[in-house]
Amino acid sequence: MDTAGYPQEWREFYSAHGAGTDALRAAAPEALDWVVLSPAGDFDHEGSPADGYVVAPADAAGRITPADFARALLDEIERPTLHRTHTGVAAA
Repeated sequence: MDTAGYPQEWREFYSAHGAGTDALRAAAPEALDWVVLSPAGDFDHEGSPADGYVVAPADAAGRITPADFARALLDEIERPTLHRTHTGVAAA
């Protein structure tokens, strides 16, 4: 939310999302395995799925289609590789 280019009119949403992640981090870390995935930038509702994605740092210009983001979520559910973290996902 503090990355250059992020629209500040959505700051309340970003802050609430961050608070939820902070709550997960604080909740008995040894007993709770969690992951939060977010678009690294925003959703691309006009583009075609890239049939791939990458874990990526925040990038206001980054885009991912809902289909590619859904694939990232399903892959992480089926074959967990991330633990106790919040990370961004972008199109490959």
